Order: sequence, then C-alpha cells, then structure tokens
Amino acid sequence: VQLVESGGGLVRPGGSLRLSCTASGNRFNIFSMDWYRQASGKQRELVATIADGGRTTYGEFVKGRFTISIDRAKNTVYLQMNSLRPEDTAVYSCHGVLDQSSILCEYWGQGTQVTVSS
Repeated sequence: VQLVESGGGLVRPGGSLRLSCTASGNRFNIFSMDWYRQASGKQRELVATIADGGRTTYGEFVKGRFTISIDRAKNTVYLQMNSLRPEDTAVYSCHGVLDQSSILCEYWGQGTQVTVSS
C-alpha cells in the first residue's frame, strides 16, 4: 500500500490550498486517516483526523480554518486549508491506518511542502 500526497505549494497569507492523499494497493479498507505537519526545527504535530464513521478532530491551532474529508470510493482524503498564515508553513504528511484482512497497519506518505509567504 502506498499513500501519495499532492496539492502543496506556495500561497500568500490568507489564501487557500487543498491537499490530497490517495491510498493505493491491494485489499484494504481505510480505518482512519490523518494529516500531520512538521515545520523546520519543530516537532511534528497532528493537524486533523478523520476516523471510521466520519468523525473528525482537529489540532487546536486550526481554529475552524481547515476541513478534513474523505472520498472512500477514491480512497482519498483531503485537507482544505483556508485563511492560511505564515506559521502554517510546513511539510504536511498523510498518515493512514488501514484494515488489511482484519489487521490494522499504518502507512505514511512522503510529505508535501506548504509555504505561506507574501
């Protein structure tokens, strides 16, 4: 199984980006998926989670600006980021917990850079 992110880039403060993470491979069901981020010189932090049943949680710093969603038909999770700030600059990585024949397995994507700058 592979997780592949896309959608990062350079955006001005106040702008928006939508990140995508697609899981591919054989025989799995998505149990939960998360977005993490890590800024240069800082620890990785959880941005958002979408769990089985569609329940979502967000890091406190999100404050209503980001929305995580999932398209299970496409095995893709999205992170819509609005009102971006320079402090949102980081590498954003997708993390998935996948059910493979009743065994939960974790996978990480390679990360995508988000830079918020004027």
